[in-house]
Amino acid sequence: MFAVVRTGGKQYRVAAGDKIAVEKLSGEAGETITLGDVLLAGDGGETKDIKGVVVSAEIIAQAKSEKVVVFKKRRRHNYRRKNGHRQQLTLLRILAVGDEQKAPKKEAAPKVEAASAADVAAEATPKKAAAPKKAAPKAAKPAE
Repeated sequence: MFAVVRTGGKQYRVAAGDKIAVEKLSGEAGETITLGDVLLAGDGGETKDIKGVVVSAEIIAQAKSEKVVVFKKRRRHNYRRKNGHRQQLTLLRILAVGDEQKAPKKEAAPKVEAASAADVAAEATPKKAAAPKKAAPKAAKPAE
């Protein structure tokens, strides 16, 4: 199954197992993200309804692209400017393309009824008391 997703102002055709380089996305290497802006989904030559289709991907690395050199020159005016730019990229590995998977519900941890007195006292006391503000000096009476 494949999908066309939009991220960073560009569109990418992806399938499970593909590796793509996209505009920088927040996250650390190893994290799993979902690309929710799916424009088209299909299997073989057929297109499918895109409602509920999500693309999950794993961040491989945060990297920079190749340097683009910007050189400006105006002839006969001794004007030359050289700049470079390296765009920040995120390398992604597409894990799955398909219907939205419902995450398994996490079991709620049992509440601890009896808390120690030291813990309760530490939460109740403020960390740092604010210094009292000084009163503003009174204005002098105008001379007559």
